[in-house]
Amino acid sequence: MPDVVVAGGQGFYGDTPTAVDALLAEGIDYLCLEALAELTLAILQKDRQRDKARGYTRDLPSYLERALPAVADGRTKVVTNAGGINPTAAARAAIDTARALGMTGLKIATVVGDDVLGRLDALHSGHGQSFTHLDSGEPFEAFPGPALFASAYLGARPIADALAQGADVVITGRVADASLFLGPLAHEHGWKWDDWDRLAAGILVGHLLECSGQSVGGNYSGDWWALPHPWDLPYPIATVTEDATAIVSKPKGSGGRVSTDTLRHQLLYEVHDPARYLSPDVVADFTSARFEDLPGDRVRITGVRGEPATDTYKLLLSSHAGWSGETRVAFSWPDAFEKAKATAAILRKRVEMAGLAVDEWLVEYWGVDALGGPTVPKTTHEPPECVLRVAWRSTDQRTAGLVGRELVPLTLSAPPAGLTGAGRGGGSATELLSIWPTLVDKAVVDAEVRIVLEEVQ
Repeated sequence: MPDVVVAGGQGFYGDTPTAVDALLAEGIDYLCLEALAELTLAILQKDRQRDKARGYTRDLPSYLERALPAVADGRTKVVTNAGGINPTAAARAAIDTARALGMTGLKIATVVGDDVLGRLDALHSGHGQSFTHLDSGEPFEAFPGPALFASAYLGARPIADALAQGADVVITGRVADASLFLGPLAHEHGWKWDDWDRLAAGILVGHLLECSGQSVGGNYSGDWWALPHPWDLPYPIATVTEDATAIVSKPKGSGGRVSTDTLRHQLLYEVHDPARYLSPDVVADFTSARFEDLPGDRVRITGVRGEPATDTYKLLLSSHAGWSGETRVAFSWPDAFEKAKATAAILRKRVEMAGLAVDEWLVEYWGVDALGGPTVPKTTHEPPECVLRVAWRSTDQRTAGLVGRELVPLTLSAPPAGLTGAGRGGGSATELLSIWPTLVDKAVVDAEVRIVLEEVQ
């Protein structure tokens, strides 16, 4: 059975479609576009609130414009979760893109059924779903509804099923990131859905490829300064055999680096327990993997072990959570940090005097401890500059917009020297959405999962 070549052409909504070109030139079998995060779902919900025809990532057509010529020629296929919370609308956009390019005959598959919003209460009351908050343990009764979306993290099986039906492009809603890559591998190699070691290897490959440039030197904390022409950082490719041996590489002549060191940074990214990486398809033991550096920016991966998947999917709920505002101000030496702290205190007092109700404040001092917080070692050295960032949350939209105006008078009435703007401040408020993670039985979700296949005419 021939090897299967998969590539990660997108790591988030807003990534650059230009990286697709070099991947397609390598002759990949599958281009996997991973577009979602929990934050992304909230962004897409705001889009859908403004326009019911939205709810998918609006850069999908830009990716397809580059990829569809290769798809039409039979050189590659596309798998993406860019459908977000409205995969049906995303499929319409894909069909429109193909037609605009003069292409017909392409088969677009849409995986639907991850959205359980309409069944949420029935699942809780009639199907015994407890919906306990994953982090806090709060019961479903404490959920600050009404729910705006309820998306279950599906796995690779519906993708494989769609490909088995002849799909050229597969568009899903909330499918787990790494499962986008496992779907094509399981389909092409005929892996069984209880072949836990091979499924685990496919999930590990997907995890290494899902975050675009991070496996080839992006966010690299080793000798990042020595990476070859980082302005041309490519996206990763994996060649996978039937026995689940994988070789990770990058487009020829591109920048960056593929090595055990660059890959292990991504391997541990967003992973709680590397010995038990939970996915919808398998529980993967990343610690069992063996990495071997090969010449030419290649790494061979073998020995991955897996255990049976759990009986539940992660389910993400969301609800309205108020309105936020933000402002940033930069202070220069001397006493930059002290000036920033004093200005934050003055702002909060002025807001109180103005009678503006703020439910929550967040104060950060960039250049001092904003990223590391209490983990930052204390030092007697004074920073040469400090940026004060203040954010707030209010129940009332108008109030959230007015809070930042209390900073304006401080332009001439704050601690001295070097107060200057650094980003947006005051102005209109931004709606906040809460994120509420829980679990749902796979059986009640899978009963409604289906594939819609449409040929472009």
